[in-house]
Amino acid sequence: MSAMTNNLLSKALVLASALTLVYFTLFIGDDIANNLQDIWQLISGKADKYQSIVVWQWRASRLFSAIIIGAALGISGAVFQSLVRNPLGSPDITGFNVGAFTGVLIAIALFGNIYWYSVVGAIIGGLCAAILVYLFAYRNGHSGFRLIIVGIAISATLTAFNQWLSLTVSLETAMTAALWSAGSLNGMTWLRIMPATLLIVALMGLALLLNTRMKLLEMGDDTAAALGISVNKTRLIIMLIGVSLTAVATAITGPISFISLAAPQIARRLHPQKHITLVGSALVGALLLMSADFIAQHSMQDATLPVGLVTISLGGLYLVYLIIREGK
Repeated sequence: MSAMTNNLLSKALVLASALTLVYFTLFIGDDIANNLQDIWQLISGKADKYQSIVVWQWRASRLFSAIIIGAALGISGAVFQSLVRNPLGSPDITGFNVGAFTGVLIAIALFGNIYWYSVVGAIIGGLCAAILVYLFAYRNGHSGFRLIIVGIAISATLTAFNQWLSLTVSLETAMTAALWSAGSLNGMTWLRIMPATLLIVALMGLALLLNTRMKLLEMGDDTAAALGISVNKTRLIIMLIGVSLTAVATAITGPISFISLAAPQIARRLHPQKHITLVGSALVGALLLMSADFIAQHSMQDATLPVGLVTISLGGLYLVYLIIREGK
């Protein structure tokens, strides 16, 4: 009963935090909503045109972007941590964000700063980085530790290549790529986020369909094979889904660290079971990115920080904590 009560309290706390963030993100601000009557007018469509545009076109689209991208990163992190059975096995550590950045740099260098070319370049770059990690880590199967080590090596190599490429392209191209690499939800509109949302929802649905097989893989390759699972084929499919989620999210906003690293671990502590839960990871990922974006918008009075700067600052502290805990 105590465990069930703690579980319900944890879920209630997450829900209350999410609703509070939604309220503050949408309605708090000068000349937006000063009381409940103003909020009701905004909800009922009777508010001033300027207020409606600010809330429903600008703020709501940015809030929705944080929710859907945070959920995608949370599930992606859960997928990889489940596959490698290690809390460090997230896309942040294994270099898929860096691969997406490489794809954007090449796309900008070849075609200029065209939004959808950058999106496609990021997706291709992330997938190519995953393929390299998968091939170099294969030794009659895959071990979680080897995937992490190879991922770190590929990430370091791609980082060096990105720095060289940034020095060889024009100053305008390098500045555009640098702004994208900071990771930001600035300028997110319904037109930009909706196509990505459709793809993200489809990928999350596929991940949920393969959730049972993913749990069997957590039990070990031999056990999964004994239960009729094609281990290498299943791992490859699940890995591609996880990489695609990271690549699509990164393509839209730039690399946002920490979310896919922390969300599955926090969700596991809130849910009384040993397996990593995909739905819980998605919810926690959305809440984390909403929180980070709120901090990015309001931590400085006259400027809005890139949300990637906030998440990577928090992520660095969390990574140190994970390394210390794993070393014990």
